[in-house]
Amino acid sequence: MLVHEDRLFPSDPSSRAIARNLYASVKDLPIVSPHGHTDPRWYAENEAFPDPATLFVVPDHYISRMLYSQGIRLEDLGIAPRNGAATAPDPRAVWRLFASHYHLYRGTPTRLWLDHTFATVFGFSERLSAQNADAYYDRIDAALRTPEFRPRALFERFGIEVIATTESPLDPLKHHDTIRKSGWSGRVITAYRPDPVIDPDFEGFRDNLVRFGELTGCDTASWNGYLEAHRQRRAFFRDHGATSTDHGHPSARTMDLSKADAEALFRRVSTDAASPADAELFRAQMLTEMAAMSVEDGMVMQIHPGSFRNHNADLFRTFGRDMGGDIPTRTEYVNALKPLLDRFGNNSNLSIILFTLDETAYSRELAPLAGHYPALKLGPAWWFFDAPEGMRRFRELTTETAGFYNTVGFNDDTRAYLSIPARHDMARRVDCAFLANLVTSHRLEEDEAHEVAHDLAYRLAKEAYKL
Repeated sequence: MLVHEDRLFPSDPSSRAIARNLYASVKDLPIVSPHGHTDPRWYAENEAFPDPATLFVVPDHYISRMLYSQGIRLEDLGIAPRNGAATAPDPRAVWRLFASHYHLYRGTPTRLWLDHTFATVFGFSERLSAQNADAYYDRIDAALRTPEFRPRALFERFGIEVIATTESPLDPLKHHDTIRKSGWSGRVITAYRPDPVIDPDFEGFRDNLVRFGELTGCDTASWNGYLEAHRQRRAFFRDHGATSTDHGHPSARTMDLSKADAEALFRRVSTDAASPADAELFRAQMLTEMAAMSVEDGMVMQIHPGSFRNHNADLFRTFGRDMGGDIPTRTEYVNALKPLLDRFGNNSNLSIILFTLDETAYSRELAPLAGHYPALKLGPAWWFFDAPEGMRRFRELTTETAGFYNTVGFNDDTRAYLSIPARHDMARRVDCAFLANLVTSHRLEEDEAHEVAHDLAYRLAKEAYKL
């Protein structure tokens, strides 16, 4: 077997039996994917995926970053430089290169996701290797040419109830328009990711402000016009199904400046005179402004702080963002969030979902905050920690203070479409294992564990994201 039926379950026989029973009750629940980075064009155009390499290797920085760390050039993986220089290796050659280095993923969550996908979606029983790379390629390639492997068919096969993509405020959302007009019943919504017009360090920030104004007809050279442009685009996104916003700032810092000080700060960051301190202060102020708008329009806020984006400067210059060069940093929340929480933390009409790449903050800061403030919930293990061990530690470090019901279930946060079922399966198995240990240590009754397992797999995400 390529994937064992008891993977990720406890080794103790009594706990394992309970985990199996819990998992059996949730494994086939619909998938709620409230935040991710799949391409809405897939669902709009419903065209066949081109080949195995383009489907699995090229878009997935979990795969490419590991290969890059071993000295393999991104160009050799079929990833084109941003200058448009020709780099189009044969997809089969890319696949062979990937397969010959499959051993690099031993013990990683990527390996679990891939093996699950290969076994359950394509029917493989033998591990990928250099020796069977062509056989793998041929079977996957043949499957991708059939109607059953088009994006919409896979959406239905995977049991996805709803999936949210993530778009910039400058995106016209034309693919979401196409989906809505197509008559297809699959629910694909968007999420508002305003970083390109909020972060002064985002490439092209000032040009983005001009485009922001052109899209909305607002004077984005003025503070009031800039805020009104956000309100208009948020309403536009809500019309396209959005229930959430997403903020990927370097830190969790917030600020609550007076209107005069905010106007002066905006003038500085919208000119070439902005300093790094001004950029950080503006991001902090805008988290509070976004919270104020969420109180008005009901959109859920997601804050994904603590990533040093594009840490590999040469890679960023050559290939652009999202190439696996984003590195976690230490992140502080208690003082950083206080200005926002002083203003809105007790407002039950506001829902903020906090994520972290700094595990040390789970029990020290995040769980106590979410276990107190009505406006706060905890997002699950994210990115570098969306692994079995990371998911288990998340439960261990947060449940004692925040409980289960100040968390929001599971969020797959992926660009790799075919890994979505594997990621949800992993989360369900890890949660069932955690709950089984609570039952066998007599901290939870088994009927309660069944209810919690269902909530973590399905209900909490739907409720938290207002789906």
